[in-house]
Amino acid sequence: MIEPIKYSADTKKQILNRSILDTSAVEQTVKEIIADVRGRGDNALREYTLKFDKTEVRELAVSQDEFDEAEKLVSEEYKAILRRSAQNIAAFHRAQLREGFEIKSNGCVLGQKVTPLKSAGLYVPGGKAAYPSTVLMNAVPAKIAGVERIVMVTPPLKDGKVKPEVLVAASIAGVTEVYKVGGAQAIAALAYGTESIEKVDKITGPGNIFVATAKKLVYGVCGIDMIAGPSEILIIADDGADSECVAADLLSQAEHDELATAVLITDCAKLAQDVSVALERRLKNLSRQEIAGASIRNNCKLIVTDNLEEAVALSDELAPEHLELVVKEPFDLLKKVNNAGSVFLGYNTPEPVGDYYAGPNHTLPTSGTAKFSSPLGVEDFIKTTQYIYYTPQKLKDSASDIVTFAQSEGLTAHAESITVRTEK
Repeated sequence: MIEPIKYSADTKKQILNRSILDTSAVEQTVKEIIADVRGRGDNALREYTLKFDKTEVRELAVSQDEFDEAEKLVSEEYKAILRRSAQNIAAFHRAQLREGFEIKSNGCVLGQKVTPLKSAGLYVPGGKAAYPSTVLMNAVPAKIAGVERIVMVTPPLKDGKVKPEVLVAASIAGVTEVYKVGGAQAIAALAYGTESIEKVDKITGPGNIFVATAKKLVYGVCGIDMIAGPSEILIIADDGADSECVAADLLSQAEHDELATAVLITDCAKLAQDVSVALERRLKNLSRQEIAGASIRNNCKLIVTDNLEEAVALSDELAPEHLELVVKEPFDLLKKVNNAGSVFLGYNTPEPVGDYYAGPNHTLPTSGTAKFSSPLGVEDFIKTTQYIYYTPQKLKDSASDIVTFAQSEGLTAHAESITVRTEK
């Protein structure tokens, strides 16, 4: 049983300690895989697929026949759910679209244009952890941003195929190419290209430590969304919260990974104690009991504060990936929240609402990075270009300032590029 902790300055350091993804142990292996894929292309991809996924894949690209077969295997009811989810995601992300701007004054034009990326590569975990929701959350914003070429890579199943639900989600979301390859080798293929897979401008999507490390190592060759660490949830709850619901919500993240973190902060000591009992009981019935149990034993904390303001202050220091405000007046408390990936408000909005259906993205900053980064969105698939136009008179009027500035930095060629014009 997890014993509740009374919050104090002495316990703060212990509370802020969390699982951080350490990639150092696998970096050399990943570097070798990346180099191998760069050197041998598709042959390396096939060999790694046989080695790691235990399946032989001749054609890396998913064929139209495989898409057609997936459509037949997935029920119409499930396809309708995927479409409704995609519609919700699209509605939310359309609101993120922005246009460029232009400022004209006194002989100059200053502006910024917004351009979608030409291509994006989406990594979708495979095997037992094949998530159609990940397809939608990555591909729909890319499509809305205007990305022309949306490429998905995912490890194949033992039969050499891709989970049908994943392929149907890809069709719904507008993915243009799908390849049966996973792991660090898939990231290398997206970054550098092979005979079958043309390189992309940016890679997004979650994966294991090898995938995360590969994304880190190819950054600069192409863009990436983020280096995602273990999943985490923090729940702030008051005395009106249901202990069974809170326990279920904590377990919803604990079942992801042994390193996942689940934390409750409450101003009600009785609730913390009741949640501890409920966790113990509910854990016994989970299909992923072993994974969730390790997460709860090693990383779960039940913290009792004097008030909810203290709870929010502690939450802001943790900057959680998922934050549930299971309180009577969640919108009032939301105003005080500064650092969180995604916030779920009230007694009836558990985190899975956001994972699958509501519309906001479920690809979120982890490990405290919500202090300085944001959820995946349309802006991850666009770039801005700024431009400047000066008339001869505007350049003449500004020349003295620019020349003085350049000379102060010792860059005389900069200054001369101004004077060569104004002296004429």
